[in-house]
Amino acid sequence: MSVGDSSGPLLRAPARAREVPPEHIRLLTKIARMYHERGIRQPQIAAQLNVSQARVSRLLKQAVELGIVRTIVVSPPGLHADLEEAIEAKYGLREVVVADTGERDEGAALLPALGAAAATYLETTLTGGDRIGISSWSSTLLATVDAMRPRPARAAEQVVQVLGGVGAVTAQTHATRLTGRLAQLTGAQAVFLPAPGLVSSKATLRALLSDPGIEPVFDAYESLTLLLAGIGSLAPSPLLEQSGNAIAMEDQERLRQAGAVGDICLRFFDETGKHVRTIDDRVVGISAEALRAVPRRVGVAGGLSKLSAIDAALRGGWVNVLVTDHQVATRLAEEKLAEGEGA
Repeated sequence: MSVGDSSGPLLRAPARAREVPPEHIRLLTKIARMYHERGIRQPQIAAQLNVSQARVSRLLKQAVELGIVRTIVVSPPGLHADLEEAIEAKYGLREVVVADTGERDEGAALLPALGAAAATYLETTLTGGDRIGISSWSSTLLATVDAMRPRPARAAEQVVQVLGGVGAVTAQTHATRLTGRLAQLTGAQAVFLPAPGLVSSKATLRALLSDPGIEPVFDAYESLTLLLAGIGSLAPSPLLEQSGNAIAMEDQERLRQAGAVGDICLRFFDETGKHVRTIDDRVVGISAEALRAVPRRVGVAGGLSKLSAIDAALRGGWVNVLVTDHQVATRLAEEKLAEGEGA
């Protein structure tokens, strides 16, 4: 709270306040300063000024109505409320969380900061009835789950794997563990997708989708309330390369020629956010349509190498909640990215 000073050049009393008798304004200001600036409780103010506590309460309320008392929110160090709100307004997002990584956003500090910020977001917003879809393999998601703490009460109903394991068999095992661990932390039922994320042909995909063990997983996609996913760039991440990257070089080239700059759950998009369907008929996972129908779609991604992909994902409406780092957030807030320059 701040208390306006009618004599100051910057904080002048509003016109309505100047219509009130000066002696009344003086009392209002005195009480407001005692309460908001000196921290004196209302009963003490009443006793000191020889007025009733009920009148003190009424005068404090009137001071707010007249603009003598104004609310000012000061963000603590490490929080970036103005930046978050600017990105929310620019892209029409539900929420943006900017992770504080200290002086440097790249390097060893990035993943832990993103993971901690995403974990805190989930821990404070899960209602107990959420049905969470989680992508299978992402360093940011691994960091998020690692940073989460077990909840004393159930925080979600289901955790559903929305993409088959991407990469080698060991990577597919890790994908299952990621889904299982999030389910354990939230007290939810785990729903696994026992399949690779990308198959060799459309015929193979059709065969997999007809499997009785796969069909219920895809049915679960229709009732998801929250999607948790990384935002990938066209070039595979170091983690995905180490795991046995499933996107072959020829597929990457086809995607590049089609203008793809990034993906969510192997659903690729170009720099404007438009869906690029080049390998869609071989992806074992949630469809682009079902993905974008999930009410809350949380993208966790950072690092300037992913700036273009993150910008495109926001423009295309692939996510409506973003957890990112300060450097990327600063660039996203720049007007030139809205015009496609430097995206």
